Amino acid sequence: MDAAKIIREGRAVLGIELGSTRIKAVLIDEDHAPIASGDHTWENRLENGLWTYRLEDVWAGVQDAYAKLAADVQACYGLPLTRLKAFGVSAMMHGYLPFDAQGRQLAAFRTWRNTCTGQAAEELTELLGFNIPQRWSIAHLEQAMLNGEEHVRDIAHLTTLAGYIHWQLTGRKVLGVGEASGMFPIDSQRVDYDQRMIELVDGLVAQRGYCWRLRDILPQVANAGEDAGCITQEGARLLDPSGRLEAGTPACPPEGDAGTGMAATNSVAVRTGNVSAGTSVFAMVVLEKPLSRVYPEIDMVTTPTGKPVAMVHCNNCTSDINAYAGMLKGFAEAAGLPVSMNDVYTALFTSALKGEKDCGGVTNVALFSGEPVVGLDEGRPMLVRTPDSAFTFPNMARSLVCGAMTSLKIGMDILFREQVRIDALLGHGGYFKTPVVGQRILAAALNTPVSVMETAGEGGPWGMALLAAYRVNRKEGQTLEEYLTAEVFASSKGSREEPDPADVAGFQAYTERFCQALTAERAAIEHIK
Repeated sequence: MDAAKIIREGRAVLGIELGSTRIKAVLIDEDHAPIASGDHTWENRLENGLWTYRLEDVWAGVQDAYAKLAADVQACYGLPLTRLKAFGVSAMMHGYLPFDAQGRQLAAFRTWRNTCTGQAAEELTELLGFNIPQRWSIAHLEQAMLNGEEHVRDIAHLTTLAGYIHWQLTGRKVLGVGEASGMFPIDSQRVDYDQRMIELVDGLVAQRGYCWRLRDILPQVANAGEDAGCITQEGARLLDPSGRLEAGTPACPPEGDAGTGMAATNSVAVRTGNVSAGTSVFAMVVLEKPLSRVYPEIDMVTTPTGKPVAMVHCNNCTSDINAYAGMLKGFAEAAGLPVSMNDVYTALFTSALKGEKDCGGVTNVALFSGEPVVGLDEGRPMLVRTPDSAFTFPNMARSLVCGAMTSLKIGMDILFREQVRIDALLGHGGYFKTPVVGQRILAAALNTPVSVMETAGEGGPWGMALLAAYRVNRKEGQTLEEYLTAEVFASSKGSREEPDPADVAGFQAYTERFCQALTAERAAIEHIK
């Protein structure tokens, strides 16, 4: 009844996140608990050599997820969803979405998954003295200029997927600082793009004869909690074609999946960190001091309030596990033993804990796409073993679960050599769905305790809803860190797994074989097209 009253009076808050395989909408009450949800499954496309999503698929997915959420509200509470207290949208970070002055899309959306900007990323890193990963929007823009792509001269606005949806719903070309930090480097003191670096890139732009400058085309940067506009009448119809949703809902700055992951795990304070593990995996650690130098494996982004964050991002995580799970389900069905996908995943993950600590010599190179952390622009998934390896199902299962985290370990080891300290590391995402297993393997990989909260399964859309709630509910002067700790996570519960020394040693041995197998991986990329 309380939830129904909150919905009826327009006091519920909505968060939507567009992940790589699922778009999810979550409605929360005044205690920040989810009270309704809806989702839509989708997949990226490989078109003309680029990983992309078409904008018509974006809107079909967003509308479907919202419609299912509205149907959930109707089914559970007997009410139509007509009013909201606040709203926020997040999506996969980075990428390239250019538009002209009339708002027309100039080039296909280039997602984070593309690794075609190596030359641009290298040149920008040298120019700026700051690591520019291939995924970043500025790397895609620079590569388009280097390629001489005709559309570049017509760019009037460059944004991310979250920024695009927010713009269409509110009319505001704005990004939260965490999302903006995946487009261009941020000055954390000013919570804005780094002006010195802007001027350096503008010099390149001017030399090439373009009439625009970066600040002309990049979205405005906003801090968490700031006014980012309201859903317009047109935006309300775009989100809810049924016409039931009223316009005027206040919107918070749109964020990326990194920022929502930090919010959903209360990892926005210094010396906290989180690992988000799904199709891709990334770890984020809020730093207490700068790193000693630039590392190409480490991205420097920010929290939703602009604090500097070291980010290790890996393009590959659970895709190979998913592929093997599908194959094993097919085998079971062929044998006349039909099982659900959930049964297959549970069997894989639980069996992984029964495997030998080093996977018995079985090594899985789980690279579906390029992986900059290990210096590869393409991927060829491989399972490698020696003739005397113990090729048992538990060892194979453990190699799949370990292989999903090995690239992350290689990147995180750099931070540990930098003496970066982490008081709390929290995991969330599909990798941690089976209790204990993902936690224990990650704790072994990083030799660090790993916690998973009861709310971890809510994930990014819930984190986005929290940021939207902060926009309208915070007390005067209350920081995001204070709000999350006092208002959201004060009574939260979870589980913690300490690293087992034998597991740590086994994962280290596994990592060494993984690195040796990269020579074969490079040969496969070169010779198997």
